Amino acid sequence: MTLPDTHATPRLSDIAGQAQVSEATVSRVLNGRAGVAASTRQRVLAALDVLGYERPVRLRRRSAGLVGLVIPELTNPIFPAFAQIIEQSLAGHGYTPVLCTQMPGGATEDELVEQLEERGVTGIVFLSGLHADTRADPTRYARLASRGVPFVLINGYNDRIAAPFVSPDDGAAARMAVRHLAELGHERIGLAVGPARYVPSRRKAEGFAAALGESFGLSRGQAERRVQHTLFSVEGGHAAAVALLDDQDCTGIVCGSDLMALGVVRAARQRGLDVPGDVSVVGFDDSQLIAFTDPPLTTVRQPVQAMATAAVGALIEEIHERAQGRRASPQHSEFVFQPELVVRGSTGPVGK
Repeated sequence: MTLPDTHATPRLSDIAGQAQVSEATVSRVLNGRAGVAASTRQRVLAALDVLGYERPVRLRRRSAGLVGLVIPELTNPIFPAFAQIIEQSLAGHGYTPVLCTQMPGGATEDELVEQLEERGVTGIVFLSGLHADTRADPTRYARLASRGVPFVLINGYNDRIAAPFVSPDDGAAARMAVRHLAELGHERIGLAVGPARYVPSRRKAEGFAAALGESFGLSRGQAERRVQHTLFSVEGGHAAAVALLDDQDCTGIVCGSDLMALGVVRAARQRGLDVPGDVSVVGFDDSQLIAFTDPPLTTVRQPVQAMATAAVGALIEEIHERAQGRRASPQHSEFVFQPELVVRGSTGPVGK
């Protein structure tokens, strides 16, 4: 395939075809003329980007400022999914995103924040950061707010931090997964989830225990014995499955992430068990490509698009309020979004 010359003059016919508009409309956009709807203009600019052409200087929008995005890592596909939508949304508001990724042995969240402040960022979005860790010191966020940096936090509500939070309903996610397995006839259901010190893990465990009580009359203590706290990874899911399959004899396992679910499937197969014939597995996230696993994974879809868009909207509001002097301190709030059960091939009737 021959790539376009990014410095060449864009061909109107190519851009018109990509944007599904007339060549005359493309010409008006490229020449900065009026009379074109904002949505149509955006489609033409997107077509330029997709085709690999540079935008004419006159069309390059001046950035409203830099906004940092601090995420844990990129190996879990749900984080790049969030990052892409957050960056697109920020760009739509005229802001330039600055992606900061943590990794073992690399910069810490505090160090990344310090670097972002040195660059003069207008605000920061934190995704699954230290705010979700109940053992972490929350005063770092109070200090950040005192320095006048607006921020918003995704996944992991903390009532000791005055800021906008955006979360999926983790408890509801666990409950709908348990109900799905119960409707298929499963009674010995286990939960593989992340470390207990993280708020999303706690909320999922609480929802799981409540669901077992509702469906089977199990006490909280009995339900907690069906919970395995481990790492949010394939290896963590594998380790949790060993205990749930060998010690608890579970026929259905709910997982705190899709990666953990893949580890559970691997552990089951190593024991000669069929998924879903012998063991049904439910993941959480519904990240890209998860529908193409073997078998396709039943999972609880995290509403990434809605959550990311809401987080950016809350941050922009904080930025504008502070800029106009109408808000001396950040508001304490949590926006909770409902997940969705997506049934595929990794769950089936018990004993079938």
